Amino acid sequence: MSIEEKSLNFIEQIIEEDLKNGLSTNKLRFRFPPEPNGYLHVGHASAICLNFGLGLDYNAPVNLRFDDTNPSKEEQEYVDAIKRDVEWLGFQWDKECYASDYFQQLYDWAIKLIKKGKAYVDNQSSEEMAKQKGTPTQPGTDSPNRNRSIEENLDLFERMKNGEFPNGSYVLRAKINMASTNMLMRDPIMYRIMHAHHHRTGDNWCIYPMYDWAHGESDYLEQISHSLCTLEFLPHRELYDWFLDQIYDENKVRPKQREFARRNLSHTVVSKRKLLQLVEEKYVTGWDDPRMSTISGMRRRGYPPMAIRNFAKTIGIAKRTNLIDVSLLEFCVREELNKTAPRVMAVLNPVKLVITNYPEGKEEWLEAENNPEEEVMTYRKVPFSRELYIEREDFQEEAHKKFFRLTLGTEVRLKNAYIIKGEQVIKDENGNITEIHCTYDVDSKSGSGTEASKRKVKGTIHWVSIAHAKQAEVRVYDRLFSHENPDGDKDVDFKNFINPNSLEIITGYVEPSLTTAKNLDQFQFQRLGYFCVDKDSSKEKLVFNKTVGLRDSWAKIKDVQ
Repeated sequence: MSIEEKSLNFIEQIIEEDLKNGLSTNKLRFRFPPEPNGYLHVGHASAICLNFGLGLDYNAPVNLRFDDTNPSKEEQEYVDAIKRDVEWLGFQWDKECYASDYFQQLYDWAIKLIKKGKAYVDNQSSEEMAKQKGTPTQPGTDSPNRNRSIEENLDLFERMKNGEFPNGSYVLRAKINMASTNMLMRDPIMYRIMHAHHHRTGDNWCIYPMYDWAHGESDYLEQISHSLCTLEFLPHRELYDWFLDQIYDENKVRPKQREFARRNLSHTVVSKRKLLQLVEEKYVTGWDDPRMSTISGMRRRGYPPMAIRNFAKTIGIAKRTNLIDVSLLEFCVREELNKTAPRVMAVLNPVKLVITNYPEGKEEWLEAENNPEEEVMTYRKVPFSRELYIEREDFQEEAHKKFFRLTLGTEVRLKNAYIIKGEQVIKDENGNITEIHCTYDVDSKSGSGTEASKRKVKGTIHWVSIAHAKQAEVRVYDRLFSHENPDGDKDVDFKNFINPNSLEIITGYVEPSLTTAKNLDQFQFQRLGYFCVDKDSSKEKLVFNKTVGLRDSWAKIKDVQ
């Protein structure tokens, strides 16, 4: 085999069969072909991992090609975002290509098709053409313009190119078969008139090729060996091959289109049109809102690129569409961050704890491990003092037997510090606890080696020193949609399922080491979850995003196969 012995997916089986049948390994070339009309999402991430993964497995080049044939929806901003996302995932393309690189060649080939009697100019309305298209069970009828002379077609097509006609007045159609059982073969449109400024070619063109005409021919020009598409392009394969038949040179590699199923993610939408709607209608703050299923959103939320690659590898490639529980993606994120994220202490729902027998004005800098998963353990210093913040839910005045945190009369260990014992509480006029008073065992410091430090207590809780704590804005995210398949019912607006509680902004307190943290730095707030520094953060105002909890609070991981 050309790649290491393993269980091959059906795409790899196709490639292996082609190699056995004589395709040279140095002729292998793949591509990732996004349209720059929005930001990439988690579905694109799987396609990126598939194509670039094959490139790595076979030591073959992979092109990044922008399908920039619709200037009314495409922008340089999207081109830049796509490149940033692919690089962030850890992949490097061989050639950066654009369909617009081939506009002249595509036009020249279209002229050849007209001269061969295989394309014609049509000036019917779109409604008239739709009526003539027929139905899946009834053949279409010929356009009255189908038999225009070659000379008239050449003249009209050149005038279309020269900008003599308004938008929508003329199109160029392939002359194939209006009775084909494949509706896409019933004289599909190859070119339409669009007087629109293109982000790369400016105003040089006012006719633009349709996807089906540009895509396969671009693959051919780049000598792509395997053109991998999602399943909705399966009916397009016949047209893909017909267009190649018209220009193919047998001395060159002929691209092969093959299709794989989308792997949809629960509680998300991955339609760029719907994602754009969320942005434009202000349901989210932008394409990189951490609740979005975009790669930019996942990056800002703190998802590591390797977690997304592991997720894509875990769900694999399939021939049928299915819905993957988002919990699996979060599992991959959690698993990766557990290995890489430093542990720090933060309190998000604070209550004041006073150690009454700790000397006033005294402070200590205690040693705390950064990550127990490290091969070589590293440590940092955290400040300790008489007054601390602990989590309000880590204390109960009267607790049941299975509550192993702080109560009156019981002992717990403060992480990296001392054993304390709850003594009394101070309440306000409404009966709310404002302070917890406790005492500490002076000989019980963690790691000191004393008998008292080795004493076993039932619970360990985290804390921050009030005198040293830094206030932070913490953005706690939940699912953007409450329904697992928000766009599954075409009769119900997907926005009806938007979760009104998908974002909660709270004020927390973090240990002072975090004042030097930079944008996208990732941490485990001990006992709370994984968090990362948001781009809005500054030294004056720390801002953290909750990436994922320490355990799945929604559902067990389902079988994804």
